[in-house]
Amino acid sequence: MDPNVNRVVIPIAADATRRRKREAPKGRRVDAVALAEVRELLGEAPRRRDLLIEHLHRIQDRYGCLATAHLAALAEEMRLAQTEVYEVASFYHHFDIVREDQDAPAPLTVRVCDGLSCELAGARALLERLPALLGRAVRVIAAPCVGRCEQAPAVVVGQHALAPAAAAAVVDAVRAGRTTQPLPPAPGYDDYVRAGGYALLRDCLAGRREVESVLAELEHSGLRGLGGAGFPTGRKWRIVRAEAAPRLMAVNIDEGEPGTFKDRVLLERDPHRFIEGMLIAAWAVGIEGIWVYLRDEYHGCRELLTRELAALQAAWPDAARPTIELRRGAGAYICGEESAMIESIEGKRGMPRLRPPYVAQVGLFGRPTLEHNFETLYWVRELLERGGAWFAQQGRHGRHGLRSFSVSGRVADPGVKLAPAGITVRELIAEYCGGMLPGHAFYGYLPGGASGGILPASMGDIPLDFDTLQPHGCFIGSAAVIVLSDQDSARAAARNMMNFFRHESCGQCTPCRNGTAKVAQLIEQPQWDLELLADLSQVMRDASICGLGQAAPNPVDCVIKYFPQELGS
Repeated sequence: MDPNVNRVVIPIAADATRRRKREAPKGRRVDAVALAEVRELLGEAPRRRDLLIEHLHRIQDRYGCLATAHLAALAEEMRLAQTEVYEVASFYHHFDIVREDQDAPAPLTVRVCDGLSCELAGARALLERLPALLGRAVRVIAAPCVGRCEQAPAVVVGQHALAPAAAAAVVDAVRAGRTTQPLPPAPGYDDYVRAGGYALLRDCLAGRREVESVLAELEHSGLRGLGGAGFPTGRKWRIVRAEAAPRLMAVNIDEGEPGTFKDRVLLERDPHRFIEGMLIAAWAVGIEGIWVYLRDEYHGCRELLTRELAALQAAWPDAARPTIELRRGAGAYICGEESAMIESIEGKRGMPRLRPPYVAQVGLFGRPTLEHNFETLYWVRELLERGGAWFAQQGRHGRHGLRSFSVSGRVADPGVKLAPAGITVRELIAEYCGGMLPGHAFYGYLPGGASGGILPASMGDIPLDFDTLQPHGCFIGSAAVIVLSDQDSARAAARNMMNFFRHESCGQCTPCRNGTAKVAQLIEQPQWDLELLADLSQVMRDASICGLGQAAPNPVDCVIKYFPQELGS
């Protein structure tokens, strides 16, 4: 067959036929000045891929934004594709990317929390007033829950949280330049040791405590994971311990669930109690390295942990403990999900992983990983000193153990309340919170933060614990209790929650990404399309990859089921 048959010949100018050498690679050119600035900022810090988010924070902190020239320079310095750096930087809320044709944001950002507890306390009015009071030199934006619900409304000036915040106090802080969070007055390493701290860990390391006895004590106590999932702690330790070494640990202090602030409060009170529990877990499971993931909103806690971990490292030789790295979140609720947190620690977008394999088998850097919430580790020392039986005998209404309830909303005395597991919300309000605020009558409550659903006051006698709320379409999660009064609306609360989920969906799966947006749109209407909402709820529950999309319909479903009077005819 003649190869020239049907060949189309297109005439080309003679000078265009000559190949020319490319003068530079495709893509954005790296600016020499920006590269020098990035190199100076990073200094001697390693250029490892897993430190990408840490390096992005350095640039953001120094320049107030992430200029595309600095992103290109960082990619060059870390030997990464520019798209890799950009996709990570654009995923997190606290990074501000600025292109060449854009103006940089105002030098100072003021974030007004618009979580439900802060909304009940007047956050909307602050959002409306502050821009005029502060002027163009300050950017005022709404922010998802910043973890200070007991002090609502909360405002963050730069990195300085004001709570409760009044407009005048925010203006004063801006004018005085108070943009850095003071360190909490927590006991330091020496104070903790003088009070008997680390004696239990020393016993473990010296062989005076055996691993098997520690595991048995935890199992006997019935302690379950206190980040929300509630998996039995002793069993988790055994599962990871049975995996091949090296084994790693990832600690979750990214409590972004609206209504939750217990980890922050406990960390500010006694950081070394948590650290000792963490190191005992590492000893028992055979952990070689620990990564602590702390949400970016907790600036004071980060400084506190940095200081106290340095004190610990100075006092304990490396041979007596695993390596510990403190990692900084960047504003993404989804990173509270264990596999999304691990992705973030690895310097990636916080996208939840498909399971199996599970984190205990293939977790951080591909190794078996013990993942724990802060409060679970905080309890380890006390449980082992007092015995599992002591913890197990606590509780009410047939339940066992103690819970740290984050209580906010319309109660007289909000805060972290250490109470028996199984206590009812009526008992919690009356015995631990000083009753309702004057002039407010108990109307409803969220037993487990934004995703735990909403129940009416008529159902206020259900024991608050794992497994007791599921029959009613709710769950306790991290025990974040938000109390509503007769001056509030469950329908409005559901709108607040769904707008939060829409904002925080990572976008990986269609049911969650599109479902949260569609539900948020539907419930803004005067008349709810109940049939369509039910269909969306089922699809989101069945097909979403992680718990965010699966639990997001809970508030809306509860309003439809338990508050029909708010929906009209």
